[in-house]
Amino acid sequence: MSGKLVLAATPLGEIGDASTRLVEALGTADVIAAEDTRRARALAAALGVTLTGRVVSFYDAVEANRAPGLVEAIQDGQTVLLITDAGMPSVSDPGYRMVAACVEADLPITCLPGPSAVTTALALSGLPCDRFCFEGFAPRKSGERRKWLAAYADEPRTTVFFEAPHRIDDLLAEAVEVLGGDRRAAVCRELTKSYEEVKRGTLAELAEWARAGVRGEITVVLAGAEPRTLDLDTLVERVRALAAEGTRLKDAAAEVSAATGVSKKTLYDAAVSRA
Repeated sequence: MSGKLVLAATPLGEIGDASTRLVEALGTADVIAAEDTRRARALAAALGVTLTGRVVSFYDAVEANRAPGLVEAIQDGQTVLLITDAGMPSVSDPGYRMVAACVEADLPITCLPGPSAVTTALALSGLPCDRFCFEGFAPRKSGERRKWLAAYADEPRTTVFFEAPHRIDDLLAEAVEVLGGDRRAAVCRELTKSYEEVKRGTLAELAEWARAGVRGEITVVLAGAEPRTLDLDTLVERVRALAAEGTRLKDAAAEVSAATGVSKKTLYDAAVSRA
């Protein structure tokens, strides 16, 4: 009988956030695949757990090579517990390749839910949480980062992403230029730790705050874009331009309607009247 893969969320900083299921899993797993084996042992010691299973490293650089051996261990009936340094495996952390390998091999997978910087920051941000997207880490280079930011100019959902402390001031300054200083956001650092801090305000205010330097693990929550006021004349010209390129007028009206939310009939009738 095959074993199983167990994904387990670990505390972001506050050890008391560890679940009782995580404590049990650490003490009973046959194999503990850890992003950092030293941190895994330190976590177990802090929780008063004696690790009886084999502890192996499982970080980004070795994930692809290590996964086949762990799959074999599961096929042999062993339970493999996968943990990262903090938060949920696979969420901008190692784990995805291992899950994919187990899915391919049709092996059992379960998850022990728990702390996540994404949802913790979202809840603390004071920004709308009904719809959101997560974008991992922001690009490191300025040019790529500006293009990346530009993609959120019209994004209506709240966006959550990670950034390194030594780049957050540059990112916020560029966000002001690309998205405008009035867009609201929250910068969350050292979540659940002694020096936890959440700064909320406009991008301009946050950029000014970050100039003095920011330390710690950073999660940024960016408010969704406000809907733009759409001018009917401009939209009709867009419809007519598509029609001039060979698109049927009704199809052109439907395409612009889908992109803007303006009634297809309104666009079509207006385009016909101005023909």
